[in-house]
Amino acid sequence: MAGGGDALRALLRAANALLRQRRYRAALAVIKGFRNGAVYGAKIRAPHALVMTFLFKSGSLREKLKSIAQATYTHSRNLAYFVFTYKGLLAAQGKKTPFHSFLAACIGGWLVFGDNNPVNSQIIMYLLSRILFGLARLAVDKGYIPQPRQDPFPLLAALVWGTVLWLFEYHRETLQPSLQSSMTYLYQDSEQLREQVILFLLTCDFFKVTSAKQR
Repeated sequence: MAGGGDALRALLRAANALLRQRRYRAALAVIKGFRNGAVYGAKIRAPHALVMTFLFKSGSLREKLKSIAQATYTHSRNLAYFVFTYKGLLAAQGKKTPFHSFLAACIGGWLVFGDNNPVNSQIIMYLLSRILFGLARLAVDKGYIPQPRQDPFPLLAALVWGTVLWLFEYHRETLQPSLQSSMTYLYQDSEQLREQVILFLLTCDFFKVTSAKQR
């Protein structure tokens, strides 16, 4: 037991000495970035896939669990690959400038997220919404757009909801499949339930009136 403890301490000392050497720091950061991407991707995707699969997808339990595992694996793998590619390219360039960061991310995005599949599509749309908010704030900070006198968020909320419901009602095929499923559940299935409830109530009233007449 003592020998095993000494070996472990020696290994930890060697690892710490390696981490303190600057020449290996960039490579180790790339490896840790890969690890962090894999962990974060799994933590984000697994609960989302679990909820969406059991709420909106049909099939056996095995098929649902397989779908959850595949989505989680794809998200985790792609995020790990992207972080590895991005940080690796920056390390290879030897310096970090705005252009280098943009170029490295563009290359990583093309290589890793260029496949148009449901997981990548959701990630890109998630990022796009944040980018638009960020660019709007940056434009205000830089003085390209004057500071609004009133909070523009209520107007933005109205336009977003108006547009998405217009698309759902009249151009549904243009929306992303998971959004279609969610909105169908909210707005279309609720109409079917309403018709069933009204029919049920009318039927109950009919039987009440009929039984009263028979009496």
